Amino acid sequence: MKNKKINKLIIGTNNKGKLKEIKDLLPKYIKTLSTSNFNLKSPRENGKTFRQNSLIKSKYFSKKTNLVCLADDSGMEIDFLNKKPGIYSARWGGKNSDFNKAIKRVYRELNKKDKNWRNKKIKARFICALSISYLHKIIACELGKVEGSISHKPKGKNGFGYDPIFIPNKSKKTFAEMPSSKKYKLDHRYKAFKKIKKFL
Repeated sequence: MKNKKINKLIIGTNNKGKLKEIKDLLPKYIKTLSTSNFNLKSPRENGKTFRQNSLIKSKYFSKKTNLVCLADDSGMEIDFLNKKPGIYSARWGGKNSDFNKAIKRVYRELNKKDKNWRNKKIKARFICALSISYLHKIIACELGKVEGSISHKPKGKNGFGYDPIFIPNKSKKTFAEMPSSKKYKLDHRYKAFKKIKKFL
């Protein structure tokens, strides 16, 4: 695999937002397939870190399809909540990963901790681990982070996941208020992708 250019891969996610973002980041010469082309459900993510869960996915989808797989595991850490939801970010949305539910839960947990949390700057970060695997072989695994804070209420209609409540540092807008072209240049997935693209 080493010296061969990768010109076809499967993007190992069932999250439509992530699928679109990763597709947009990849060079145009790479033909991409998605898990829905093979009707594949996601594996159980029982890793303890973003890296471990990303690798569980890239190895699993690669073995299932015999293709090189690029997979993402990402989430948000909130310092005030002891770095939760972290690797459980999607699970906070319940069985169907409903992020409206997940966002409500973030506000509920913040209220429980401190009724006046809105008067403070609640530091948070998005973390993304991107990994590339081919069958049993791990080609690469890289981490990207973006620091920011929690918005007092959800704002914006773009993006997905926790984007409506995350304000990156040096910005007044949440990710969901930005056009995707701007968000892609700032976010955790882009930072991880910059490190991993040399392996493609």
